[in-house]
Amino acid sequence: MNDEGFMRAALHEAEKAFSEGEIPVGAVIVLEGSIIAATHNCNRAEQNPTRHAEMIAIERAAAAVGNERLLGCTLYATKEPCAMCAGAIIHARIGRLVIGARDARFGACGTVFSVCGDPRMNHVPEISFGLLADESARMLQDFFRLRRG
Repeated sequence: MNDEGFMRAALHEAEKAFSEGEIPVGAVIVLEGSIIAATHNCNRAEQNPTRHAEMIAIERAAAAVGNERLLGCTLYATKEPCAMCAGAIIHARIGRLVIGARDARFGACGTVFSVCGDPRMNHVPEISFGLLADESARMLQDFFRLRRG
């Protein structure tokens, strides 16, 4: 599978979140060409503000490899991570971050804040934006249109 295939897997997770009434964000973590964690937002269902897709994926991936350091891993996120998730990405030492849609309100990977990507941090992942961005953004827009509707 290539980057687009892994991002499609993350989009599939975002669709699950959408159907569950959660903000539709999906995340997949890949190591050596295999998905080791795939999940979506569930903070509303679990009544826990830390249950963002990226946080859960990092927890599951760390359990899968038996280490809190996710060296050599790539995280695919349908939406730009917030400051909380960006901090966890740094602490986990994820090597590469592939992002679908930018987040103009809370994005912490260069759009609003630069938590990931700040050279003052002890770890700076490689960051790529825009893979399947239109599909990712459209799902978020549809979700919020329905909620406000």
